[in-house]
Amino acid sequence: MTKLSVNINKIATIRNARGGVFPSVVDAAVSCQKFGADGITIHPRQDQRHITRKDVFDIKPIITTEYNIEGYPSNDFIKMVLEVKPEQVTLVPDGPDVITSCGGWDTIKFQDYLKEIIVEYKEAGIRTAIFIDAKTEMIEGAKFCGADRIELYTEDYATNYSSNKHLAIEPYILAAKKAIELGLGINAGHDLSLENLEFFAKEIPNLAEVSIGHALISDAIYLGLENTIQMYKRLL
Repeated sequence: MTKLSVNINKIATIRNARGGVFPSVVDAAVSCQKFGADGITIHPRQDQRHITRKDVFDIKPIITTEYNIEGYPSNDFIKMVLEVKPEQVTLVPDGPDVITSCGGWDTIKFQDYLKEIIVEYKEAGIRTAIFIDAKTEMIEGAKFCGADRIELYTEDYATNYSSNKHLAIEPYILAAKKAIELGLGINAGHDLSLENLEFFAKEIPNLAEVSIGHALISDAIYLGLENTIQMYKRLL
């Protein structure tokens, strides 16, 4: 079954809006795992507008499932990940001024750059995924970079799902087949929701993991965290 990793950035956003320590991202991570999440994802950014550096280290000891840290591989980020040693690191191309992820890596243009970083992580025993658009040439580039997995950037799928879900899923199926052919694991994330997740998971072969934050935490406001996690799990 495809694993559900819950991104808890939005918990930190709420905390930071008021200051202090409530709601606690550590307690949120504990609860998400207790309620059925297969992993915890965080995306620390350079301005620390949600997840802080302290959060990254505080969360590590309470992980009983899988810890996935995603982010732009600045020197500080690379060093932090090597120190924390999560089960997985997901490299995203977002610069410091980006509000949310808006595209995947050009794995051809930045191949040498990514390869050098991935070698460091592999030597430390950290599984590495590259955030990527659903394009076969970018999948091939990810393989040459030495990545263990790709994470398919699913905003286009989510945007076009309601108008024509079969057309929306086509490039992702092709990308997944190419990844399988090349021996790459397949993750996915960005704007996956209760509305569009089930179809995506059924259509994408060998989908190992989805990372969902904004939609899941938003749903939890109305439906409760435990109930929401279980609803997403049932769709998988």
